[in-house]
Amino acid sequence: MSKSMKVAIVDDEKDMRQSISQWLALSGFDTETYESAEEALKGMSSDYPGIVVSDIKMPGMDGMQFLKKLKSVDSALPVIMITGHGDVPMAVEAMRIGAFDFLEKPFNPDRMTELAKKATQARRLTLDNRALRRELSDGSAIMNKLIGSSPAMERLKEDILDLGQADGHVLIEGETGTGKTLVAHALHAVGARASKKFVLVACSAFDDDTLSRRLFGPTDEDQGLPAMEEARGGTLVLEDIEAMGAALQARLLTAINEQGSPSETRIVAISNLQDEGKTIETEMRSDLFYRLAALRITVPPLRQRGEDILTLFTRLSEQYADEYGCDAPEVTAQEAAQLLQAPWPGNVRQLINVAERAVLQNRRGTGTIASLLMADSDENEVAMTTEGKPLKEFVEAFERMLIDNTMRRHRGAIVNVMEELCLPRRTLNEKMAKYGLQRSDYL
Repeated sequence: MSKSMKVAIVDDEKDMRQSISQWLALSGFDTETYESAEEALKGMSSDYPGIVVSDIKMPGMDGMQFLKKLKSVDSALPVIMITGHGDVPMAVEAMRIGAFDFLEKPFNPDRMTELAKKATQARRLTLDNRALRRELSDGSAIMNKLIGSSPAMERLKEDILDLGQADGHVLIEGETGTGKTLVAHALHAVGARASKKFVLVACSAFDDDTLSRRLFGPTDEDQGLPAMEEARGGTLVLEDIEAMGAALQARLLTAINEQGSPSETRIVAISNLQDEGKTIETEMRSDLFYRLAALRITVPPLRQRGEDILTLFTRLSEQYADEYGCDAPEVTAQEAAQLLQAPWPGNVRQLINVAERAVLQNRRGTGTIASLLMADSDENEVAMTTEGKPLKEFVEAFERMLIDNTMRRHRGAIVNVMEELCLPRRTLNEKMAKYGLQRSDYL
């Protein structure tokens, strides 16, 4: 861990900064030295990949001024201060300002190494969380289960980023199979509690007595801590919150109120309530509902996600094709339209099943996607959603899928893609730009 993280050593005394650098280098750190704070500041940014070790007493900009400057650049940058004998009160003031820790000269080199390891661990966690936040906002690799660029998915990602950084309790709603638990994971991952525990409890899996013990204790010896204790400081996710009885709701409300504000443990409640005439608001006691629904996210159903359906189907069928050692099925224009028009009552979970069965059918050389959609329908024909889509949307979604699939198959080899699709280079470039496809993603 330490080898990939830098340690900037700032001290006007050459012998001191060189001795610190040599010791930390022997301990596996990547060190760089500066003789003044002014010089060191030139190499600092909000994403500096490491930590700072600085003397307090320096000519020009002293360590205290330097610390304040660094905190204005990045408030989460760990700074270890070195102080001479008799300057401990100044070091304590540095801690108040935001220093990670301090060492008094002469210090034990092993203590320096120990502090540097702790500081770099904290720094790595901060940078990883920031990278995760950026990648989620771009919809890229680390959160690739949140696939899609439809307006509905873009709004969902923005909600996750915004509410992830907030600290209130959250209520997640949506139809079965839309990915509400994944959203709960994402909320935790992009927030300040990412380094803390993520604990999930499915309320509908227990009767109220068992659920009470699971949440509040006492638990059996082999079950570990009750969930409220286990998730302390982190995130507790309560799936199927509507399954919780009235007495248990009251106990949960009491536990929440006892935490004070801000809450020690963040609660994310997930509602799967879809009974006609019922809402989560009517099924829960109002005071608990308003505590848990301080922040709300509604996960969109698959039928509202447009061309995301084809993107998801393509990715899923490729994954299953790799798993089963066969080719993924090629989707015709008619099948693409059928996928886009299907009502998807089971949402993404249903699409996963259809993609797997499509790959198995293709391996046997029998069946069509339409037959799979028909099998999932109660009708004798492929069910279509009542949410009408214009012809232009079908054409563009199919065109994007064709280009995406061909680019993947040829690993971004533009000439091969041009030949297969019979498109001139300029037209292909224009269409890729239109659909947000980048060659670098396929190399």
